[in-house]
Parts: sequence; C-alpha cells; structure tokens
Amino acid sequence: MFFFFVGGVEQQVRQVLTYGAGKCIACRSPADLVEYEKVLKLFFVPVWRWRGKEPLMHCNNCNLFFPPSYSLPPPPSDSAVPDVLRCRFCKRPVEPEFSFCPFCGSAL
Repeated sequence: MFFFFVGGVEQQVRQVLTYGAGKCIACRSPADLVEYEKVLKLFFVPVWRWRGKEPLMHCNNCNLFFPPSYSLPPPPSDSAVPDVLRCRFCKRPVEPEFSFCPFCGSAL
C-alpha cells in the first residue's frame, strides 16, 4: 500500500505591527515586525490555522521570518571616524585594508 501526501505547515503574516522595524538578516532589505500564524495545508488547501507565540520580523523581499533579536542593529552614529573609513552602503567603520565590508558584505 502506498500513500502520497502533499502538504505541510507554513508561516503566514497575520498582521503587521510595525513597518520597517529592522533589516533582514539574509538580504538586508527592510523587514516588518508582524504577528504570524502557522497554516497546515493538505493538497495546497489550508486546513488548520493557529497563531504564533511571539511577534517575528518578516522580510517582504525574501519572505524570511526571524526573531526580532536577530535584526541588524542600526549603523553607529559616531562622527569622529572620517568618511573614507566608512562603508558607503551601511555607513559603519571599516578597516582601510578590507576589500569588503564585514557588516553588510558589499564591495568597498
């Protein structure tokens, strides 16, 4: 006897609490703080829904859910470091011998 099961559990945004609350840890796009729900689907049809326990961050670009504590911190506001030693994308201080930013990974 052979059973073929098509379905699974996925997370979906239930309600956006704060737009642009942080940055995605995977693609560095803006991420929203959201309430989410888990959805059980059988043959791509939602069968059962239940709420998530705590709010999560959700990236609209890559559809990643992650805890708010993992969100990228804002760049430092230390103006004592000259602009030539800062990354041009994330504005964080970078050692002059680096070819890539250690924070955002962009080429310098």
